[in-house]
Formats: sequence, structure tokens, C-alpha cells
Amino acid sequence: MTDWVVNLIDAGGYWGIALLMALENIFPPIPSELIMGIGGIRVGQGRMEMAPLLFAGTVGTVIGNYFWYWIGWKLGKERLRPLVRRFGRILTIEWKEVEMLNRLFKRHGEKIVFFFRFMPAFRTIVSLPAGLFHMGHVRFLIWTGMGALIWNIILAGSGMFLGSHFRRIDDYLGPVTTAAVGLIVIAYVWRLIRWRPNGDTNGDKRED
Repeated sequence: MTDWVVNLIDAGGYWGIALLMALENIFPPIPSELIMGIGGIRVGQGRMEMAPLLFAGTVGTVIGNYFWYWIGWKLGKERLRPLVRRFGRILTIEWKEVEMLNRLFKRHGEKIVFFFRFMPAFRTIVSLPAGLFHMGHVRFLIWTGMGALIWNIILAGSGMFLGSHFRRIDDYLGPVTTAAVGLIVIAYVWRLIRWRPNGDTNGDKRED
């Protein structure tokens, strides 16, 4: 994967960075660490500049996250009712938990979106519930952009200072990503086995 990313960055420049970062947030197997790290290497080599690199990477990140936010927005919380009613057992969720998440995003949506930007596997997923619970567009874009900018500064700075050694990160990203996904699957299976509904599973009772 490293060679493919390097070739696209060298061919597309900042546009290549923006495209890769957008795709990374739509198809998470493409690692942002590698993309921005290589961009940082190019800055250290004098082939790119840091400011436009960070701008391109952050714009691409926001676009990729907005894709999932838009899907969540179009679906909306109320359209979850038939899904919870029909697949509550498989999803291991009750409607009261959906309402709880809704209240959580209304109160702390900015913090959730911001801090999840630094968590593997979750930094893209968080955009979907943000859209489902209709977090404001401007709030979502601002806090996603802020978190993405900080994360990209860290990655690009690391690439610039570590130089060509940063490319070896691809050797570790695969196992780390696999481990993270494996933990998520294990947690889900554990919850599925132990889950017992104890309230309104159908979502028929509306809360004002």
C-alpha cells in the first residue's frame, strides 16, 4: 500500500493528499498516518510546504467525514425505529439507548466529535451518529476540522522529522488496525451473548 500512496501523492501533489484523506475516511483501510506522514517527508525534502499540506489534508478529512454525516442526517433518528424494532437483538440496542445517545450528542456533540478524531477505527464512525442525531452542520464541520487539523499536524510533523524511516510505519499499521477491529468484534460478540432487553425494544413510546 505504501508505494501506491507515495505514487499518488507524488503525481497529484496537494490534490492527491486531499483525495487520499477523503478516501481514508470513507474507506478506513487507507491509513491517514501513512498519507500525512509521507506528506511530512516531502516537506522535509523541500518538495511540499507544510501549510498547504495541512490545508489539503484537513479539507480531505472533513469531506470524508461529511460523507458519513450526510448519510446519517438523511437517515435520521426516527427512521431508526423500524430498524431497532426489527433488528434490536442483532444490534444489541433498545430505543431508550438511542434516546440516551441522542441526548449525549445534543449536550456534548462537539467534545465527542473532536476527541474521537484521535481514536483509531472510531474517528470515522463517529460521523454517522452525529448526522443521525442531527448535530448542527456548522458545529460538526468546525469540530471535525479542528480535530483533524491537530491530528494532521502531529502526523505531518512526525513524517518531516523522522524522514524516510516514517515509511516503515506501514509495517505496523496493518497489525494494529487488525487488532483494533478484532477487539471491536470481540466486544460486539460478548455484548450479543450477554444482551438481554429490559425495556422498550420496539421504540413505540415516543419521548417529548
